[in-house]
Amino acid sequence: RLLPPPLEVLGDVVIAHIYHMPDTDFAGSLHECNVMFGARYAGRGEIVEGGYSMGLYLDSDVGIAHGREVHGQPKKLASLKLETRGDLIVGVVERNEIAILTATLPYKQRACDPTDMRQYFDFTRNINYKVIPHIDGTPAIRQLTARQLTDVEIMECWTGPSTVELRPNAQAPVWRLRVVEALAGYFWRANFTLVPGTVLHDYLATGHA
Repeated sequence: RLLPPPLEVLGDVVIAHIYHMPDTDFAGSLHECNVMFGARYAGRGEIVEGGYSMGLYLDSDVGIAHGREVHGQPKKLASLKLETRGDLIVGVVERNEIAILTATLPYKQRACDPTDMRQYFDFTRNINYKVIPHIDGTPAIRQLTARQLTDVEIMECWTGPSTVELRPNAQAPVWRLRVVEALAGYFWRANFTLVPGTVLHDYLATGHA
């Protein structure tokens, strides 16, 4: 119900990223949470798979404006924490002073191969539904967009049992993707480049607004 056609869902696994980006061009240091699930686009003679973002929350006004206006990402303002509490890594996402998502992971207990993180879908390609209206409210842009992380250099990657707790909030509906089972958690550090993306599908060009 959360996926716009013609995208197809790849499974029933949801990935919730909570990360700190300390050196982001134009935006500076910021925290962000990206809640996504696997999606496939088949059209124009190509098949593109990646992670579809149903919720993005961050603490940077520059990041919100750029993400929404350029990439069509559903970014909203939130308060985020990613910290170590003793032997536990804790990530908290707050919207309207409600902790909509809390995740925990034991601190660096088992090193792992970074490719393990992509066993359900390749989240390094981000797919979004870009919606921008004209001043009169009629559709100006209706597109499926995608962009790929490049120059990815992973310095360390750790895994272990994790917990995920969701709380309802009408302005942050991640609770609609209820937790059935926490499969695994990962803690990783990396450098990567955010590059311009591509238009996968143009709804207006095909006559569908």
